[in-house]
Amino acid sequence: MRRQSQKVVVPEEISTTSVCSDIAAEVVIDVPVPPADVNELLCATLGDDTVTDTADAWCQTDIDRPFDIAKFMFDDDAIHYYTGLENYSKVMFVLSTLGHAAYNLSYYAHRCESLSVPNQFFLVLIKLRLHMPNFQLSRMFAISENSVSNIFITWINFMALQWREIDIMPSRDMTSFHMPDDYIEKFPKTRMIIDGMECPVMKPKNPRAQQATFSSYKNRNTLKVLVGSSPGGIINLVSPAYGGSISDRQLTERINLGKTCDPGDQIMADKGFNIQDIVGLDDVHVNMPTFLKKGNQFQPKVLARDRQIASKRVHIERHIGLAKTYKILCQPMNMNEASLGSEIIFVCCMLCNFRSCIIR
Repeated sequence: MRRQSQKVVVPEEISTTSVCSDIAAEVVIDVPVPPADVNELLCATLGDDTVTDTADAWCQTDIDRPFDIAKFMFDDDAIHYYTGLENYSKVMFVLSTLGHAAYNLSYYAHRCESLSVPNQFFLVLIKLRLHMPNFQLSRMFAISENSVSNIFITWINFMALQWREIDIMPSRDMTSFHMPDDYIEKFPKTRMIIDGMECPVMKPKNPRAQQATFSSYKNRNTLKVLVGSSPGGIINLVSPAYGGSISDRQLTERINLGKTCDPGDQIMADKGFNIQDIVGLDDVHVNMPTFLKKGNQFQPKVLARDRQIASKRVHIERHIGLAKTYKILCQPMNMNEASLGSEIIFVCCMLCNFRSCIIR
């Protein structure tokens, strides 16, 4: 079978950081051309008037797709395994939040009319959830590997753009209304609980990119974001992705954390976020465990307060753990995926907000 080749250049860098600025990839798309004898065979069988276009007759074959989302309509366990969402209705609801624009996308490389919009969305969720190779997904959905890449790049950018238009930071009154009773008694002014999240990436070839992404804490190359959640259990902050070498303090400075809260609010954080002097300029207070001074011991009152903070901070760690059930965040991303790191991490965190609440 003869093949025609078309070259597509994949984006080079993460827009919010210079981590992968020197990394680019070139993909060759193979478009199959029907054999010369197909036209003769069809004409002999069906007649000259029946066959008007060999290429159309070659492409218009009825393919029984093994992974059509409609086949999982009543299989909640399979839907949860492949997407992380509870059932088919939840998947369709999440798709509906993207609006009618999902049916009129401007694709990265070319339109993919051979796969319906719900199945394209299903493919993207499987990619995020299980981090399957493009080859495996291409066989599952009976499309080419390049079509898989085209769909994934288009949809990840689209989902991130659509959901970033939503103000995911609840008002102070809304936060207080959904705040658990234990928070109301001990930390009533808490607006947000923050922590850093690191996602591994493959080691870049560029030395500068290696240095920028190397995390001394994880001892590997990573992307790092700041994640925040409300006391009621919703992720209300996801920063852009930066190289793993960035410190918690630098990360806080870059996103201007104090401006995301109102004066008088409180933020709960771990010891690594020694940022009171930064957010204090916006009249925001940081609740964090006390640093032990050399040669001293904690007073009983201080120790009890630190234990209370630690018991409430665990909510953000649960959210991060829930986000990392999407394996693309806990398995090393290749350089093409890392170039979309900010969008991928944001979309996975937003999908967690559609899950059942982890705070009872």
